[in-house]
Amino acid sequence: MTAIRSTQAAIVLHPSAELARFVSALQFKDIPEHVVRRCEDLFLDTMASILAGSTARAVKSMGKFGLLMGPQNGSSEDFVNRRLTSPLFAAMSNAASAHVVEQDDVHNGSVFHPAAVVFPPALAVAQAIGASGEEFITASVAGYEAGIRIGEFLGRSHYKIFHTTGTAGTVAAAVAVGRLLKLNTEQMLHAIGSAGTQAAGLWEFLRDAADSKQLHTAHAAASGLTSAYLAQDGFTGARRILEGLQGMAAGMSTDADPSKIVDRLGQRWALAETSFKFHASCRHTHPAADALQHAIRTHGLKATEISKVVTHVHQGAIDVLGPVTDPQTVHQSKFSMGTVLALIALRNSADLANFDSGLKDKAVAEFRDRVVMELDEEVDSAYPARWIGKVTVTTTDGRVVTGRVDEPKGDPGNTLSRAEIEQKALRLGTYLGASTEAEVKALIAKVWAIASEPALGRLL
Repeated sequence: MTAIRSTQAAIVLHPSAELARFVSALQFKDIPEHVVRRCEDLFLDTMASILAGSTARAVKSMGKFGLLMGPQNGSSEDFVNRRLTSPLFAAMSNAASAHVVEQDDVHNGSVFHPAAVVFPPALAVAQAIGASGEEFITASVAGYEAGIRIGEFLGRSHYKIFHTTGTAGTVAAAVAVGRLLKLNTEQMLHAIGSAGTQAAGLWEFLRDAADSKQLHTAHAAASGLTSAYLAQDGFTGARRILEGLQGMAAGMSTDADPSKIVDRLGQRWALAETSFKFHASCRHTHPAADALQHAIRTHGLKATEISKVVTHVHQGAIDVLGPVTDPQTVHQSKFSMGTVLALIALRNSADLANFDSGLKDKAVAEFRDRVVMELDEEVDSAYPARWIGKVTVTTTDGRVVTGRVDEPKGDPGNTLSRAEIEQKALRLGTYLGASTEAEVKALIAKVWAIASEPALGRLL
């Protein structure tokens, strides 16, 4: 085995150390142009999600906490409170906001939402230290590449109990900030160690319609940022926090595969595999929503002609969506397969406005009860690499029709164009008056030119 010599100790290239070496050494020139452009796309998508979520009650609570505990001035933008503050509290508020309307990105293979935990801390620190646009993009790519691989490494068993965005996301945030702080390999390894020991996030909140999901992303962003700054100052963390005998996988997974931590580093760009969300709901509902939409259009069906919908799903969908049988809040309804499909059937759209008005709609509730989930061997075998959508629809006159999609809208092979991303950003950014159309259009222009910025300043 080879080793890296440092001023303190030799680092043996186990998977955690190899990952640390890659992300600490990553340079903007190493990143293919199409990955840079996709990073810009994802960043705009995330900024729009932050704005859309900024008026949510749970996010406002996080914002109030920031006002109470954080400084009243600084260089980092808190988009929830529309003020400048420290990187820590800006990252916390913005990360909480990024995840609440369920429109932020997802990486299929890791079942992980990188944007909500990578961009908020990276932007906050970049603004605080005056990093360039190239440095911001490099750090964000590093966070994506690390977080996605860690999510894949932890496996399907991890996701059954743990919210990967909170767990792998804590390390992803540390890596992104660590790259901005120019941590060397040993420091980065310590940042990963400190982040991994703080990684948290459990799915139990879905049963109670609790606000924990926003805490997961806020905590991941803040803990990752903290871990990177501490490592810069010499604070040490476990060197094998990912794959060690008492590390993350040992406590959080039964099917972890350490080889995935370092899978084709520098050759496979996982950021480019990330999907956009078309519907404003949990990603596990999207394949079935697209399949039902396909069946309705193909066979000219009306919602009143549908007596039953069977969605053929993977086990992960059952694990996450199964507990939500009678949603009590708008956010909880986004994890209800029946609600999402009811909006598709009744309104042809599961967007933010339809979720807001659909919670108390008797027609939506009635259709919701016609939807069931069934484990499907083909769909489950393909997951998480592919998220196939299959539905069987029974009509009121006894006909049985099917719908299928092999790549939901937003996936890399069925992605959004820049024009569609801009349209989505305008819808989200102006949602409930979060921002004006002029502000969002100015934001779009800044994001498309961000790589050329010599020092990141205010975006709004």
